Amino acid sequence: MARVKTWATLALSAMVLTTAACGQSGNKNANAGASSNPSSEETASVTPGEASAATNEKITIKFYSYNLATAGQKEGTQLLIDEFQAAHPNITIEGIPVASTDINSKVQADIAAGSPPDVAQLVFDGLDYAVHNYGAKPLEDIVSAEEMKTNFEGFSPNGLKLGQLNGKTYGLPFTFSTPVLFYNAKLFKDAGLDPEKPPTTWAEVKEYALKIAEKTKASGVHVGGAVGADWIVQALIGSNGGKVLSDDRKTIQFGEPAAVEAIQMWQDLIASGANDKLNDGEVVEAMTQGKVGMLLFTSALQNMLVTASQAGGWELKAASMPTYDGKPTTPVNSGSALFILTDDKAKQQAAWEFLKFATSERGYTIITSKIGYLPLRPSIVEDPKYLKEWVEQNPLIKPNLKQLESLQPWVSYPGPNWKQIETILLEAVQKSILSDGDIAPIMQDAQKRAQALVQ
Repeated sequence: MARVKTWATLALSAMVLTTAACGQSGNKNANAGASSNPSSEETASVTPGEASAATNEKITIKFYSYNLATAGQKEGTQLLIDEFQAAHPNITIEGIPVASTDINSKVQADIAAGSPPDVAQLVFDGLDYAVHNYGAKPLEDIVSAEEMKTNFEGFSPNGLKLGQLNGKTYGLPFTFSTPVLFYNAKLFKDAGLDPEKPPTTWAEVKEYALKIAEKTKASGVHVGGAVGADWIVQALIGSNGGKVLSDDRKTIQFGEPAAVEAIQMWQDLIASGANDKLNDGEVVEAMTQGKVGMLLFTSALQNMLVTASQAGGWELKAASMPTYDGKPTTPVNSGSALFILTDDKAKQQAAWEFLKFATSERGYTIITSKIGYLPLRPSIVEDPKYLKEWVEQNPLIKPNLKQLESLQPWVSYPGPNWKQIETILLEAVQKSILSDGDIAPIMQDAQKRAQALVQ
């Protein structure tokens, strides 16, 4: 069980990060295998699509990645880099590990110091800020329309939208997950429930959870995501027909009736005893020990929970995010995109070559099987050259894959106060779900305070 506790400890950090990653700091220096070839200082014009990989010019790309600083993800990310460099010997990727909690501040500090990264792995809730403050480059300005179209054939249309703002693609979706309902089949059976028929609505979740709590003394259900980042909160609000931000990106809306009703469901789960009062880190550890019936949280936990269930003698199953009385769900992604920040034209072309490989069929085969995130090229799950065999051996990924069809972007708030707005929402949700009264005033006050920060 020592190893299980270690996995749970890693997950504890994951629960409070926007990236669904462990967030542990790694070596701040470049990876040992990185070349010391100097970066190109040339800024001669390179037309979109004229990739520097086709020349003999030696180019080094400085790449900030929180996957490289995350236990369990470093090896797969380094494999991506190594395979790319083998195919592009004139391009060196200087992979620099930066903890997910530090990566935005480091990018901002290095930009101010005049030494920004060429490519950075950033989470989606900071999209607006990256575009307006980091100088993220739209791919449409780097690559021809024809090459863009050709490259993104077979790419999830809903996935591609995740990194777009004002009609342009600033972040190329890289690693991401959706909210999945994991459940303990043994506890279902012990409570007299059929593990082949998981709940599909929140009303059923409450019913099942109360039975599990009564019959087994385990926690019935835990809805995660009230701390760290608001992507699950956004998914819950959206699935009830609400919004956190208006379509014109000017008006905060998480105090409106549909949003309030979504959070009231969560409040009712806790008040009834169906949902435990553990924090996210505590409940993940309890889940690994077979003491939780259901857990709605990031699908990135799958590999860790499977291993824990096998060690603990219970069976892990997974289902799609439940609905509000049959309304269509709007799962929101966590995870990251790759942003090109360099002004150097030759480096932009080399960076594009790296982005293409990282999000290719082979790239997503590595990302899914070695790192644990979803493939944004769905056809590879049926292709024996890529993920067909792996998916057959790991069927729990199927509910997650299905949610790609209804995936909604993780909304980024406008202006420099985006993180403060997100924090106001999360604090209001935390207060609301633990309250025993009317939560509308709490959410409406949060909306008013957040609106004052919109710029």
